[in-house]
Amino acid sequence: SRLTNLGHLEMTWRSRVHFHPLLVRILHKSRLRYYGKPEKKMDMPYQAYFEVADGSGMMSMVLWNSLCPEWYHSMKVGTVLLLAKYAIKSSYPFKTHPTPGDSQMKRFATIEISLNVRDPPTEISIIPEEMVKPEWGLPEVKYRFITRSELDDLPHNHSCDVIGLVTFVGRAERARKREHSEDFWLYRWAHAIDGTSDQPFILELFATSQPDVFERIHPMTYLVCTQMRVMQGLTENPSRTVYLTTSNESQIFITGWHKGQPYTKDAKVKNFIQWMKSQSEADQIKKTVIGGYYPFPRPPDSFLKY
Repeated sequence: SRLTNLGHLEMTWRSRVHFHPLLVRILHKSRLRYYGKPEKKMDMPYQAYFEVADGSGMMSMVLWNSLCPEWYHSMKVGTVLLLAKYAIKSSYPFKTHPTPGDSQMKRFATIEISLNVRDPPTEISIIPEEMVKPEWGLPEVKYRFITRSELDDLPHNHSCDVIGLVTFVGRAERARKREHSEDFWLYRWAHAIDGTSDQPFILELFATSQPDVFERIHPMTYLVCTQMRVMQGLTENPSRTVYLTTSNESQIFITGWHKGQPYTKDAKVKNFIQWMKSQSEADQIKKTVIGGYYPFPRPPDSFLKY
């Protein structure tokens, strides 16, 4: 059938009710959001954001309600979708935005694609990667991998991707989302090394919508974290307190989950794999730690400094 593109949609959406099908690739994926409230009777109050792109640029796509349990796990970063009978709405102004791997890509920020189970009932098809044709002009997924030696020079809140060998993983801890709230964030601390520095990456990993991965982060696994944010300079000695924390669009992958992921083609990922091949597993195992309480940033040595 006749296709449209994201750039054409932005120019014509106000004058149409029905839109031609879209062919897009998923570049970013948010965590699944539950927005249910006791007083509102909704069967499946779920929502997830994706950033999708074609040759004309990138736009947000929102998956609503009962479509989330049906499609969320199938829609991976890199997946190509054919969408028909979708709705177009003005963008929600307060949502978070991932940092695109390709800084030259045009972003259509005024509207978003809305996928619903009715009004209209969206038709979603996943196109297998081997059937994707180059002439469709779909962009490749690009990353912003950094090494540990580059981290200390990056500004606060900078967005990046990392890969490393896990040497420490702490127990799962909880923090209140708001004071006096009964909702909690679940998170754990981890250290990962990549051979470019004596210091590890210090990672604050909040539970994303990947519980199977979050619970299985162990020492000696190859850990990839995408869309991480740099947290810089919390105390007077910033070099000791720089760490990375997950964002709303972070994805976490461990050994067993890497096959077929788009980042396996990245040069820094390949360099890390080469470095790992030169390491003795027995020597690395001796340096690993699991569990326990991990206070961070660490308190000063004396009460006077405190």
